[in-house]
Amino acid sequence: MEINSIYLDSVKKQMHYYKTIAEKAMEQLEPEQLFISVNEDTNSIATIVKHLSGNMISRWTDFLTTDGEKEWRNRDEEFENFIETKEALLGIWDKGWNCFFNTINDLKPEQLSAIIYIRNEGHTVIEAINRQLAHYPYHIGQIVFYAKMLKKSEWNSLSIPKNKSNDYNVDKFSKEKSIRNFTDDELNKLK
Repeated sequence: MEINSIYLDSVKKQMHYYKTIAEKAMEQLEPEQLFISVNEDTNSIATIVKHLSGNMISRWTDFLTTDGEKEWRNRDEEFENFIETKEALLGIWDKGWNCFFNTINDLKPEQLSAIIYIRNEGHTVIEAINRQLAHYPYHIGQIVFYAKMLKKSEWNSLSIPKNKSNDYNVDKFSKEKSIRNFTDDELNKLK
């Protein structure tokens, strides 16, 4: 398999993994907890979701042909909360991720060196993808951390549980060496 195809496949797996992690964190909360903000300068999980979705829709709509910061995007509005239900919030979440995955799935390996623009700054497609591969997990980490803080009962770990690293490693090293993406096993555990 050609390196650019391997890269695109890896990006899809990584992003699917992070999307799933955030969803599993949000599932552990009561619906009203998604809208809690501990102070004026802290975003609720709902606000973070709106921001991620707004970014995705702006960046990935007409990705190869228009600037990633669309004229119609109102970024400041992403930080105002007007969503009232978990269902509406998850609809916004899915809209952003669908836009991202539809675009990534349509990308051809030979397009990775093309130049696209974000706020008039040129990026190769690889650079633009990497930019978002850093940005989205950053906010997903916030969602997970916030969810753990808000959880009223026992938290179901989304990664290696506390004090279980040795068990995890024993399991990993008991298997044959293979070339695979770590998300293959991790996504199965989250199902």
